[in-house]
Amino acid sequence: TIEFTGALHATVVKQVRLKNPSVKTLVYSATLVGRDADDFSLPKGNTVIIAPKRQTSINVEFTSRFLRPAEAVLLLISKRVGGINGATLTFFLKSEVKHFEPADILKCKSPCYEL
Repeated sequence: TIEFTGALHATVVKQVRLKNPSVKTLVYSATLVGRDADDFSLPKGNTVIIAPKRQTSINVEFTSRFLRPAEAVLLLISKRVGGINGATLTFFLKSEVKHFEPADILKCKSPCYEL
């Protein structure tokens, strides 16, 4: 589970680190699915390439629109490259709005009571 905690309407970025222990390049196709998948994004695109014996990080962004918790799933599905297939990876994405700031403050003056 990857938790995104922040203010209402703020963008929170989390990194997911992926390692490739094999001697072949791994290629993954990343997809966001679920009820609130539209609130999450992958700013660097949906294709992840991991060189042999290396690691890479992918950024997942979340921008809160509502006070209720948002939920989605990040699916990383391996593409066959050079006869090797990686395991399908899933990560549960969950958000929590801890506080919110007013967008603006309006001052108005009016009588409380008139006959």
